[in-house]
Amino acid sequence: METLNNEVTAQQKITETVGKFIGLIGKRLPDDVGKRLVELEKEEVAPLSKVVYQSMMDNQDKAMKLNRPSCQDTGVIQFFIKCGANFPFIGDLEEALTESVLEATKNAPLRHNSVETFDEYNTGKNIGKGTPSIFWDIVPNSDKLELDVYMAGGGCTLPGKSMVLMPSAGYEGITKFVLDVMTEYGINACPPLLVGVGVATSVETAAILSKKALMRPIGSHNPNERAASMEKLLEDGINSIGLGPQGLSGKKSVMGVHIENSARHPSTIGVAVNTGCWSHRRGHIIFDKNLNYEITSHTGVTL
Repeated sequence: METLNNEVTAQQKITETVGKFIGLIGKRLPDDVGKRLVELEKEEVAPLSKVVYQSMMDNQDKAMKLNRPSCQDTGVIQFFIKCGANFPFIGDLEEALTESVLEATKNAPLRHNSVETFDEYNTGKNIGKGTPSIFWDIVPNSDKLELDVYMAGGGCTLPGKSMVLMPSAGYEGITKFVLDVMTEYGINACPPLLVGVGVATSVETAAILSKKALMRPIGSHNPNERAASMEKLLEDGINSIGLGPQGLSGKKSVMGVHIENSARHPSTIGVAVNTGCWSHRRGHIIFDKNLNYEITSHTGVTL
């Protein structure tokens, strides 16, 4: 384990920085989410919808002023990693990230959301078997570390759904699956929602892609023009359901729909849906090889 100076190791530096970042994410929405909520509020005309959006804005103001998480469910912490193969501290990373969750649990603070399955006890640390969730991508010829840090809540992202369609279902089958999921539980996920859709070859590949879709900046589009067109069609379709803010009806039900896709087996269409609630608490941070960091999701932040 490399020492950065006489007292602090690389692992400790990552733990400290990411722990503080998790605490920030719990209190302050990323810039793109805050901007989109303001835009959606302006499009609503019903007085109740206006009041709901105003309560959301008040919630965010109080979270920062009182230094408390903006939602009582601080979720299961999930890390989506793009780690350069030449990042010098790759061997320390998983332990450092796990410790950062423990630090944030104590200091943010975070609600205790890690219950050991079958043994049925809460660890009180947000750390347990397989938690926090860590998903790896190794980037060749890079010495940087990119982290998407996400608070996956029990009412929104964690109840995602996936299945494998037969090829005869086609893209109409994907549309039907997404809309069926949204009409079934979308109201419980605290709209307006960010909807992540994964289209791949099996349930697990589609599910991971649907989560990664939620890490994209709001307003971005799938680079495939057909997939981008489907994003718009699904957004219009879900908005037409009329869930509105907090499910109390309104013109808009989603902040956006993001599709991530992969190639698939000719006999299967894997599809999955995950949703981010209006309080879509995620953050993006980049470390260089010397552990200098840049936060791209929240402007004006020094940890």
